[in-house]
Amino acid sequence: MNGELPKGWVWTSLENCVDILDSQRKPINSEERQERILNKNESDLYPYYGATGQVGWIDGYIFDEELILLGEDGAPFLDFTKDKSYLIKGKTWVNNHAHVLRAIKDISFNSYICHYLNSFDYRNYITGTTRYKLNQSQMRKIMIPLPPLAEQQRIVNKIEELFTNLDKGIESLEQVKYKLKIYRQAILKYAMEGKLTEKWRENNKTFFEESNSFDNKEVIAFEIPSSWRLVELKDVSIIILGQSPPSSTYNEKRIGLPFYQGKSEFGLIYPTPVKWCAFPKKIAEKGDVLISVRAPVGPTNICPEKSCIGRGLAAIRGLGNIDNKFIFYLLRNIEKDISSQATGTTFEAIRGDVLKKLIIPLPPLEEQQEIVNRIEKLFSLADHIEETVSSKLEQSKTLRQSILKKAFEGQLVPQDPNDEPAEILLEKIKMEKLNKGKAIQEKLVQ
Repeated sequence: MNGELPKGWVWTSLENCVDILDSQRKPINSEERQERILNKNESDLYPYYGATGQVGWIDGYIFDEELILLGEDGAPFLDFTKDKSYLIKGKTWVNNHAHVLRAIKDISFNSYICHYLNSFDYRNYITGTTRYKLNQSQMRKIMIPLPPLAEQQRIVNKIEELFTNLDKGIESLEQVKYKLKIYRQAILKYAMEGKLTEKWRENNKTFFEESNSFDNKEVIAFEIPSSWRLVELKDVSIIILGQSPPSSTYNEKRIGLPFYQGKSEFGLIYPTPVKWCAFPKKIAEKGDVLISVRAPVGPTNICPEKSCIGRGLAAIRGLGNIDNKFIFYLLRNIEKDISSQATGTTFEAIRGDVLKKLIIPLPPLEEQQEIVNRIEKLFSLADHIEETVSSKLEQSKTLRQSILKKAFEGQLVPQDPNDEPAEILLEKIKMEKLNKGKAIQEKLVQ
């Protein structure tokens, strides 16, 4: 970013703008911190900071002022959407995973330096392959575009105003996503209670006589239409519990059938294979509903093609009078209920007999298909809105960096010719340092 700067600005190194307080840091391991805070009052504890933020509490403090922390190792240096630097205030303790900086008075502000460090490209300054490190000598060389002091303050004010507005927009978008989730749940609930197809039933005389195979209607917490039945899952489907084949039969060369072990391969509707199995033991057919039966219990997907399933999954295949997609949406509607029936201490799982005895509402086949059509139509609208929202959220990450880029190129706020140029500020500091050096030498001579 060492490009042309507006009049009154100057490029200078970070070490000319900040005091580096790394020598005062002191790491305390988590066991010792735990012992030190045991039985202490909250009022006697202070935040303990690391590379990317607070990592705990401790019963003492090293610093008592506003400071800039910049990750030394373990910070997301190559992820432009994440911060590498942040401000701390008050009584604090900092470990040796973060550099501790303080803007030099009358040269810069902590917030200006902090914002700049979050826009800086660290690629040529860090070392390491998996855990990146920014050592102090490299950090000192970071070049900073330094405007006049008054302009720095205007830039910081503008950045924070824009970031506040941006955060409000992001919060609104996140609320839309949350409401879409609630909307989808409401659609499934209405659909499985028969409310989504209430008028459809009036116009299409039913295919079942008014009857119910279960006298005890308390098995579900709502009334179902008189033309529906309550049945056990095993009565209308085949349930195949998965079984993991020997690991020697797995491969990533696409030899054999796609192999799904559990929820980890699940997508929104369909799973994505990462392994294949040459000698499968249990097989799910295309269109079967896959349900996760071991930690976590309840999530579902639809099998996209003939596949091998491990013991973390079961495949449910509807018999003649039940639509597989209806089963899929029905199980999604009662995912929490299914999960609540899981047992186990090390990890939760649901037994096959419990799954088989699951009681479900069963509409006539034609109504099942109508329910599926209506759900998918409404979900399609929600999916479109969610895609737009997700796209806007991604754009907001870029917009934050765009704001910072403009700020440090002098394009975010107007320049004022009456501001004292940054070069003069630096000269003053140099003179002060020189005078201090002379004074010390004179004392030594005396």
